[in-house]
Amino acid sequence: MMIFVARTLLLLLLAGLPAQAMGADAATEFEEVGPFRIYAEVDPEVPKVGRNQVTVWVQDSAGKSLSGASLDVVAVMPAMGAMPAMYAPAEMIETDPGRYLGDFTPSMAGEWPLTIRIETATGSGSITFDLATGRRGLRCSSCGGEGTAVPGTVRVEPSRRQLIGIRTGRVTERNLRIVIRAPAVVTYDETRLRDITLKFDGWVGQMHADAIGKVVKKGEPLFTVYSPELLVAQEEYLEILRRDSTSKASNQKHRIEAARRRLRLWDLADSQIMALENKGTTLEYVPILSPVTGVVIRKQIVAGSAFRTGQQLLRIADVSQVWVEAQLHDFELPLIKAGMKAVVILPDMQEREFEASVDYVYPFMEEETNTARVRVVLDNTQGLLRPAMYVQVLLKTRLGKRLVVPESAVLYSGENRVVFLEVGDGRYAPRKITTGQRNRQWIEVLEGLAEDDIVVTSGTFLIAAESKLKSGLQQW
Repeated sequence: MMIFVARTLLLLLLAGLPAQAMGADAATEFEEVGPFRIYAEVDPEVPKVGRNQVTVWVQDSAGKSLSGASLDVVAVMPAMGAMPAMYAPAEMIETDPGRYLGDFTPSMAGEWPLTIRIETATGSGSITFDLATGRRGLRCSSCGGEGTAVPGTVRVEPSRRQLIGIRTGRVTERNLRIVIRAPAVVTYDETRLRDITLKFDGWVGQMHADAIGKVVKKGEPLFTVYSPELLVAQEEYLEILRRDSTSKASNQKHRIEAARRRLRLWDLADSQIMALENKGTTLEYVPILSPVTGVVIRKQIVAGSAFRTGQQLLRIADVSQVWVEAQLHDFELPLIKAGMKAVVILPDMQEREFEASVDYVYPFMEEETNTARVRVVLDNTQGLLRPAMYVQVLLKTRLGKRLVVPESAVLYSGENRVVFLEVGDGRYAPRKITTGQRNRQWIEVLEGLAEDDIVVTSGTFLIAAESKLKSGLQQW
């Protein structure tokens, strides 16, 4: 009778104690799970095949026992080969304020990661523990450091790490160099184009620049023209010269200069005017001389053509210097600046490189390709570069010291970038990162990692597949 009374008093006393006194004492290390703090343990301490008991203590962020929470607790053996995943759920009952108790029953020996999800009216959270039959206790597999819960953490035994080829690398600072290879096309230097137009009406006589592609030199005749206006202007000039020889009028010199200026404005060269003075007779067909050295790239006339004032007759291009216009994507533009070095490569002459620099970055995007043009100016005195020729442009930029990870370490999941961080004891936790610039070997890390962190660089996809199975997440 005394034993029964003592046992009853003890049960009543325990019922009135706080959750910490029921097994989670003040020295127990609670895990931060969203807005909660939890501690879990299993009985027996070494889980077995068959019935096991799990106890979970739940507190709010201030450390106060939290009643009325909804707990979803399940142990899952991941699928292996043709064998599907197996589940061992636990129906949790609140036995004391903040203390929840339930049974789960693994059906076979092996790894049974235990996931605990908590929901209340104020928030929710989730945490995963490594649990295996025949191994003592629980190990938090989703704690990514600084008390932050990271669902999807997996533990890989050393033998399996070697079998599936998992390799790791250290997050370091490196001098990051970006090489942009862009398609480009050779075009005419627009500052070296010259249109041949005349300031009077007339007819074309003999053609010297008689075909597109004709090379002309400065001062050489392009064609001859007949114009009544130009003929009258010549006669007036010669008449004024004849009067000058017999007249002593003070304004005669000004009249000669005015007539000479009129001929110049009609594009007659000083040498032609001098020849007119020496000959003393007008020219019916006056030669039109080339103002530049270049190549005829457009021709609107033939012998006998009539033309009007201001009509484009020829276009001449100086191809001793050309432009190379590269097409760049918008994300590459922040790396490009006027004056930076560039290399132009001809597709059929890979061993031949033309060194140059960026002359201009166009301030607009091309609507059809959604790319921006970048201009490089090249000397072409050898004539190897021809307008409309397709080439490649290499643009090299040095970004200095940047925090980087190997390109193979980063997984792409929609808009997210994920790496697997080694957190100790063979455990790897998914970590979202923010990336910056990249080249073929390295990716810049802006947020999410620190120098000397260790991340998986080989076998990442296999760990990612197991992580998704354990966490039950569709995406990170």
